[in-house]
Amino acid sequence: MVKDTRQGWALLATMTIILVSLLSIAVVAEQNGNPAFQGLNIDQTASSLHSGGNMEGKEVRYGIVNSAIWATTTTAASNGSVNAMLDSFTPLGGFVPLWLIQLGEIIFGGVGSGLYGMIIFALIAVFISGLMVGRTPEYLGKKIESFEMKMASIIILIPAVAIKFGTALALSLEKGRASVFNPGAHGFSEVLYAFSSAVGNNGSAFGGLSANTPFYNIALGIGMLIGRYWIIVPVMAIAGMLAQKKKVPASSGTLPTHTPLFVGMLVAVIVIVGSLTFLPSLALGPIVEHLQLSGK
Repeated sequence: MVKDTRQGWALLATMTIILVSLLSIAVVAEQNGNPAFQGLNIDQTASSLHSGGNMEGKEVRYGIVNSAIWATTTTAASNGSVNAMLDSFTPLGGFVPLWLIQLGEIIFGGVGSGLYGMIIFALIAVFISGLMVGRTPEYLGKKIESFEMKMASIIILIPAVAIKFGTALALSLEKGRASVFNPGAHGFSEVLYAFSSAVGNNGSAFGGLSANTPFYNIALGIGMLIGRYWIIVPVMAIAGMLAQKKKVPASSGTLPTHTPLFVGMLVAVIVIVGSLTFLPSLALGPIVEHLQLSGK
């Protein structure tokens, strides 16, 4: 679909900015270690004698940086492999892979479906940008109209509803709470991660949740069904509608979608849409856990 190499480079630049930014957060959070240990005379500073930081759940041969890189890249795309226990990451370190899954694993095309996830965000950014500056919303020479925006909204909403409804249902039922062995915000993060991973087709998990029960097997299976197959219909609807439209030549009223300005707009749309969609649940999980450990 991305025939113009300039459009492709714009998407690539957007993915790189998001990946590097979140990777930096994960590495710094893990290297700084557990803030609750700072007043206990526990040395978490890296030196020639030890790696410092949060080494819980990590292999010495990989260390903190390689573990954070692996966790970030395999949730930026729907890989699901791990080389460290994500459940043992610091709250902000665990926040990164969790949020990347919730964004749709759109970095560098993901596995199987990540590319169209990024293109959906691009369509939304084009439409919003066009409304803001009064230019015609176009992408790849095709006009972006209300039908495409309705389908794009459905694509964004379906995984979000499945993740948050599944988490709320699990925590409201005794069968769901019985598998949560960690109290408070961390236990909430484990359940939220389980449904995010299932709906997002990732496969990684916060290991503190005992998910191999009839309730979670059924609930997570339904989440996979909804998150992976229900969005295919609106995606194909957008593809079919754009295929029917004639390509219009660019004019002075066409918004360029290969400039640094558009890359910045696309990054902002991804972050804002992701924040508005999942910020309340993230605030109840890794964010509040970080504040509790920091004593704030």
